[in-house]
Amino acid sequence: MFVRPSIGSWLSYGLGTENRNLPAFVVISPGLPYVGDQVWSADFLPAIHQGTRVIPRATPIANMHPQSSLDVQRTELDILNYFNHQHLQGRANDDQLTSRIQSFETAAGMQLAAPEVFDLSSESKSTHDLYGLKPGESSGFGWQCLVARRLAERGVRFIELIDGDSGVDRNWDAHAELNKYDELARNVDRPIAGLIRDLKARGMLDDTLVVWTTEFGRGPFVPSPGTNGREHHARVFTSWMCGAGIRGGQIYGSSDELGDRVAENGVTVHDLQATILHQMGLDHEKLTFRHGGRDFRLTDVHGQVINDILG
Repeated sequence: MFVRPSIGSWLSYGLGTENRNLPAFVVISPGLPYVGDQVWSADFLPAIHQGTRVIPRATPIANMHPQSSLDVQRTELDILNYFNHQHLQGRANDDQLTSRIQSFETAAGMQLAAPEVFDLSSESKSTHDLYGLKPGESSGFGWQCLVARRLAERGVRFIELIDGDSGVDRNWDAHAELNKYDELARNVDRPIAGLIRDLKARGMLDDTLVVWTTEFGRGPFVPSPGTNGREHHARVFTSWMCGAGIRGGQIYGSSDELGDRVAENGVTVHDLQATILHQMGLDHEKLTFRHGGRDFRLTDVHGQVINDILG
């Protein structure tokens, strides 16, 4: 078994970019998950499709502001571009080299576009309140959600928000402390609701798909007497989606009375991925990439679009 590209990388590969000054795939994460940047890796896809990580803080991206005037920087970039393409001649089949040149070009564009994206001073107090964010704050899940909306407005294809990290304080891993979910859920609940309301009010929800999911749920039983936690549980758990043609106000599928196994209308990870790609205008069976002598796709050889949830 080997690692595969993330879904954001597949969307970047399939759809390209709408804004050449911003990456097609952005990840907003205060810390690193257990597997690190593998969560947003492009793996065998061209490296340009890897997610660009943004860290919630006063300077979300290092070197975001140019160190010289725009005229001087433009001259420097023109020289760099000349030598890069001279070096590329005769190496046109080197995907890593091509992607590295493209990443430099995107980084230069980000110095033009990113400062405005992360400057929330133009947002009204009512908008800040909607996300549970205080003016001037540059951290927290409310900041992540508001920045996500601003990135979506500017043509970023795929935005992944990760709450918490692998550390002790902001960790959703609940083997021993299930009661900390109350605080963690309260931290994300208002910003999520604010994001959906904001997208709808701006007319963006019709073509923006919001997906809330994880890799597994938590079991319905305590593993042993006196344990204040739950074990991993992948047999049945809940994800939700809204916007972009998803019919609202419905529950698809159900578990047994114990929440231990699927009772009806089970949805696999591949089904969820196929449906996401479908709503983004992509056929999951045709979005392929040749690697190691075979055609790979996000859904491997599985997956069915869940037509019953579509409007």
